[in-house]
Amino acid sequence: MSFILQGIGVSEGIAIGHAHLAAPAALEVMHYLIPKHQVDKEIARLNAAFAAVRTEFEALQQSVVDGHARAEFSAFLELHLMILDDPTLSDAARDMIAQTHCNAEWALTQQMQALLLQFEEIEDAYLRERKADVVQVVERVLKAMMGHPGYLPIASKHTGDSILIAHDLSPADVMQYKQHQFVAFLTDLGSQTSHTAIVARSLNIPSIVALHHAHQLIQEDDCLIVDGTQGIIIVNPDRYVLDEYRLRQGQLELERKKLQRIKGIAAITLDGTPIDLYANIELPEDIAQVKEGGATGIGLFRSEFLFLNRDDLPGEDEQFEAYRTVAVKMHKQPVTIRTFDLGADKNLKGSTQVAANPALGLRAIRLSLAEPRMFHTQLRAILRASKYGDVRILIPMLSNVSEIDQTLHLIEYAKQTLRDDKIHFDEHIKVGGMIEIPAAALCLDMFMRKLDFLSIGTNDLIQYTLAVDRIDDTVAHLYDPLHPAVLWLVSHIIQSAKRAEVPVSICGEMAGDKQFTRLLLGFGLQQFSMYSAQLLTVKNQILKSHLPDIVPLSQKILKADHPEKMATLLARLNDGV
Repeated sequence: MSFILQGIGVSEGIAIGHAHLAAPAALEVMHYLIPKHQVDKEIARLNAAFAAVRTEFEALQQSVVDGHARAEFSAFLELHLMILDDPTLSDAARDMIAQTHCNAEWALTQQMQALLLQFEEIEDAYLRERKADVVQVVERVLKAMMGHPGYLPIASKHTGDSILIAHDLSPADVMQYKQHQFVAFLTDLGSQTSHTAIVARSLNIPSIVALHHAHQLIQEDDCLIVDGTQGIIIVNPDRYVLDEYRLRQGQLELERKKLQRIKGIAAITLDGTPIDLYANIELPEDIAQVKEGGATGIGLFRSEFLFLNRDDLPGEDEQFEAYRTVAVKMHKQPVTIRTFDLGADKNLKGSTQVAANPALGLRAIRLSLAEPRMFHTQLRAILRASKYGDVRILIPMLSNVSEIDQTLHLIEYAKQTLRDDKIHFDEHIKVGGMIEIPAAALCLDMFMRKLDFLSIGTNDLIQYTLAVDRIDDTVAHLYDPLHPAVLWLVSHIIQSAKRAEVPVSICGEMAGDKQFTRLLLGFGLQQFSMYSAQLLTVKNQILKSHLPDIVPLSQKILKADHPEKMATLLARLNDGV
């Protein structure tokens, strides 16, 4: 029987293959009592399982070091190792066995539930979603106790075209599955910001999450078509549908190969307007992909990834080495380092409070100003790295001029301490601000008088403008980059910066989405920053664009008051005007 499932596409592309079901979760355990004289043996069994999982994680970490997996996995594995070593989980489970004489599986799952209750109290969706990592770690320990370590499914008879289906996947699972050459990942759980989604995008494998019941509805060996772009799965398609998607798949592969031809071509419109195409990165190891995509600079270095998934803070030297590495590898091309955009994360030393709504609370520059010592360390590291390239400082989530004044004062203080220490740096380092709060967009003139450049963070700008949590699938349909209010703000920021001769870029998801490339060009944008994998697709749009034709139609879209009219105009714009 053929049927269609709809989920959230988190990694584009088309995959055709056969279903391969991962083992279901093993978190339902029995509760029984252990004789007093066997309690020590039961604790030893728990310890052995923890040790086995630690060995497994360390082996996976080594595979990252050896170059067999993307470096992004390292941060995920560090998080899982932290959970594994958390006394709230391990020591408390041992104490429960000793005190109540219960079996190890029961003690472990009870402590897991206690941890999950703490996560439920966190209102920030991204942080709350990390409870899935706790479950994944516990599951691996349980399987080790039951004699089934890891999460690998049985071997598939369909070599080379297997599509993995699981209730949920951890990054460590995905690393192991990579050896099996799966062509797509499907999960019941997950969101755009889940670790599974991040890993899938880094591997450039079509993937769909939030399918809810795929693991129950799809059977082993079912023929599947996975359309990661549309977020749909066709189960047991007929011959005609299969042929159609094979044709589409071939066309996509041909298009990808053709795009490689423009890698070395400068991004210039048909009328001769040069466009800067920069890349977004999280870690220094991402530079290899930046070079492969042909970016001419780093428009956004998300420095918070140096702070995440650890119980200590990176020191000045550690941060300096990371920033310097990127600056040197970019060979004098621009490197824009955003100061840490962290929320009120209780795992971050010096900032242990969890706000009622962290997305609107003590985060980003607000946290930096509240923790001046931590901020000072980062500013010194960035300034030191500025000696080795065209390094720039980007301040996130600005909402008023007072924050700019305080930040500039702290930057000047960091400069003076370096002068006192006789450490060289770029005295004229540029300082810019993220425009991602509507208040900042509406008070732009005051901001531009104090900043050297602007960067529009469309993800948060859309979210805050429309009051929509894009992670919440009950309201995700309301998250609309083409909402008239959003387009007006984006156009207003670009045009205002242009009149004031202040450089402006977009580093949010809109910059890397080819359906918005010409529209943003029509608004006057001349600097885009995106993930490396999106660079050539956007460049291709730029090379085929003629600004004198694009601008009038872009202004019509900006004035459109009906979604259908806007969609029609956007289609005309992207089809060649």
